[in-house]
Amino acid sequence: MRALMGEPMFSIPLRPRFDLALGGRWTSLAGGGREWLWSRPDPERATVVPGAAFVDAGGLEECLPTVRGLPDHGDVWSRPWNGSAAESSVQGEGFELLRKVSDEAGTVVATYRMSADPGHAFVWAAHALLDLGEDARLVAPSGTPVRVFPEAEPMLGRPWPAGAPHAEGRWPEPLGLPLDRFGPYDGTAVGAVLRCDAVRVTDGTDVLDMRVEAPDGVPVSVALWRNLGGFPDHAPYRSVGVEPMLGAVFDLAEAGPGDAAVVPASGELTWRLVLAAGRLSG
Repeated sequence: MRALMGEPMFSIPLRPRFDLALGGRWTSLAGGGREWLWSRPDPERATVVPGAAFVDAGGLEECLPTVRGLPDHGDVWSRPWNGSAAESSVQGEGFELLRKVSDEAGTVVATYRMSADPGHAFVWAAHALLDLGEDARLVAPSGTPVRVFPEAEPMLGRPWPAGAPHAEGRWPEPLGLPLDRFGPYDGTAVGAVLRCDAVRVTDGTDVLDMRVEAPDGVPVSVALWRNLGGFPDHAPYRSVGVEPMLGAVFDLAEAGPGDAAVVPASGELTWRLVLAAGRLSG
């Protein structure tokens, strides 16, 4: 693992756990005495059916074929998966998703295969909610294009552009918003999509690298959901999501040209999610 800003660092093996019966959800991503995934137990999570409103129990949910929109957070988080932790699959409306998880010297690699009719468009996100302190930071290449979404309007101090599904800026302060710091509970919530394939999360001396790998021509991004007590309206809480994804929008219905992944003529599209942890030793 590369050092961060020149500081020496050593790798820490990661070990994931899954709940196949409840949507194939990643329930743990742990290593070096640290749990990276935030959780929020909710008894309603155990009784969801396909098409239900999303129940936020934390962990890492597989969102496919959309994140926002319909079905809420996609069609696979609410369905039972078949198989084992190492290889599992789920059947959705008009597609099948296969996930193989391997350990490469402590790095977790999840390989996905989407099978559907050629031309089938979709958005996928590894909807990872992370257990992070107030001083945690998101590191991405400076100048990365970022799409910011309308819930950010109260933070901007100016009206949102009429009818715009998103606005464009550059990392780390798109539209003047310092989104690289997660921060304390302050009553805000904002979603953004960084147009890059990899980011780093730092929390004290702990480091988590997240990367998505896809064939040439498939749009890859990393979504950020920074909820510092601004969501939901009736009972807000603090949660932060860092979500490697295929696509460039949260809602498939808002995808323009090049904003969604598309199943090729072979009827299959394969990609990888790579997760690695480390600790600064200096």
